Amino acid sequence: MTLDRKNKFLLALGVIIAVLLGRIFHIQVMDGRYKSDAVRNAMVRQYIAPPRGIIYDRNGAILVGNKMCYDLLVTPKEVGPFDTLALAEVLDTSVAFIVERMHYYKANIRRIGWQSVPFIKQLGEAPYQRFVEEQYRFPGFKTETRTIRDYPFNAGGNLLGYISEVSPEYMAKHPGEYKSGDYYGKTGLEAAREQDLRGEKGYHIYLRDSRNRVQTAYNDGKDDKLAVPGKDVVTTIDAPLQQYGQLLMQGKKGSIVAIEPATGEILAMVSSPCIDVSVLSDVGRHYAEISRNPGKPMFNRTVMASYPPGSVFKIVNGLIGLQEGVLKPYYHYPCAKGYQYSTGHILGCHSHPSPLGFDEAIMMSCNAYFCHVLKNVLENPRYDSLSTAFTAWRQYVMSFGFGQRLGSDFPAELGGNIPTAAFYNRRYGRGHWRFPTIVSLSIGQGEIGATPLQIANLAAILANRGWYCIPHIVKDSEDISIDPKYHERHYTLVDTLEFRKVIPGMWRAVNAGYGSGATAVRGCVPGLDICGKTGTAQNPHGDDHSVFICFAPRDNPKIAVAAYVENAGAGGATACPIATLMVEKYLNGSIRPDRKGLEQDMIHKRLTRY
Repeated sequence: MTLDRKNKFLLALGVIIAVLLGRIFHIQVMDGRYKSDAVRNAMVRQYIAPPRGIIYDRNGAILVGNKMCYDLLVTPKEVGPFDTLALAEVLDTSVAFIVERMHYYKANIRRIGWQSVPFIKQLGEAPYQRFVEEQYRFPGFKTETRTIRDYPFNAGGNLLGYISEVSPEYMAKHPGEYKSGDYYGKTGLEAAREQDLRGEKGYHIYLRDSRNRVQTAYNDGKDDKLAVPGKDVVTTIDAPLQQYGQLLMQGKKGSIVAIEPATGEILAMVSSPCIDVSVLSDVGRHYAEISRNPGKPMFNRTVMASYPPGSVFKIVNGLIGLQEGVLKPYYHYPCAKGYQYSTGHILGCHSHPSPLGFDEAIMMSCNAYFCHVLKNVLENPRYDSLSTAFTAWRQYVMSFGFGQRLGSDFPAELGGNIPTAAFYNRRYGRGHWRFPTIVSLSIGQGEIGATPLQIANLAAILANRGWYCIPHIVKDSEDISIDPKYHERHYTLVDTLEFRKVIPGMWRAVNAGYGSGATAVRGCVPGLDICGKTGTAQNPHGDDHSVFICFAPRDNPKIAVAAYVENAGAGGATACPIATLMVEKYLNGSIRPDRKGLEQDMIHKRLTRY
């Protein structure tokens, strides 16, 4: 190689080395990105679960709080030789359990690696204390403190709902929000207010060595983040009233819903059989037992069951008749133990004086009277066809909140059913159905389906003389503002003036000393001026259902209640006393001595074996 070529080669080599050194200097000294990446690769975050928000009743009583619990975690790659029998004795468990769990973790060690995963959840206080004292004997095992839900007030298991560990499907629907082992509200209020109650996770950042072992806090903990507790939720529920409703409904199937009429706030929401709050903090352990219960305690009847409303629906038909001008309070109709709607076919009724006017028809719950009313509505000459008249009737009914979701803030609410003219056209053929075909709608039977929440909302509409606020279970509070729609008034298509005409009959149904099932004796509470309406909903699968709606006091009502008890017979026999006991408990705080026997009868009345 000539000198010239050698110098050129050395010069080029020097330039290349200079460029490389300059690049290395830039990467390692001037550009912090790569250094940060290297540091990040050596960092591990230990997340801190925030305490969920507390759930209060309307008066400040804690319905759902938090308490500390201890989980035992294991990091498979850190586990050294240990005494299996000794660990079993410390944890008060079996050797077989420990061997089975460790076999699982070792089989999945490549996937789990250096992760700390749950070994035993909700470790008892005594095993926890023993483990803390002897932890040095069991390398790779450690405890973690977290909070679980606590229920100081035994009320509203179905209403409150429960939290559960997130599933892969749930994480997929909420990318980046949860990681394996996190918990979320799965049902009830816990699910409805998940975003408020969950809070924000915090974390500690640690550095780890080449073997992935945690060494020291990163940057002296300056980049750690504190967990942000969840927001507290104040409910509209009156805890003592909710608890009392559950007591009255024990051994029965059905629902009680109580509403404050002026606000739409739900005071009690009882679904029976219900989930006992004692199992809510660990539903997974009790799930098989609960799911096998024939009473289906996880099925919330208040918003999910669709029932025929029965005779309480007669008031809706009466109001529509008044609005349409085909009924006047002084109109009298006969009843010969029923209404003959076609040759040889009678819709039966109980024995009572006849003929009778509007007040008496409500008080005595006369079937025949309201058959005449609905017939006049559907055959009103102002409409050009039965189908047109029926569609108008349906619009009236829908304005009372039936046949659609009310829009409550409670999850899983269903809308029930109000049939359409198109439905009957498909079933019977266009032009081939008449009033006798659908006569059962006169008394709240047939194809009508309503939830107990909708039936209670009817009671609130009657209390307000024609309007309602959407029933809801969360109140405005310091942390949470509810949707303004819950403060809006929704008016029915019936003029508010017409509602005054149904109140005397409802008052007499409870207080006038007459009624099937002795409703006056079992429902009247001196001084409270309760107005109500009994209902007996026919059930093709067994005994009839007992229904009752009421509100009190008569003027400026403070509470409206619907009680729906499955297979309990006449409305006055079971639903009426239960509903009026709820009213009395709420307004007076206690039950009168002369009604204590009735109270005990309802508490001890059993209609189911579970």
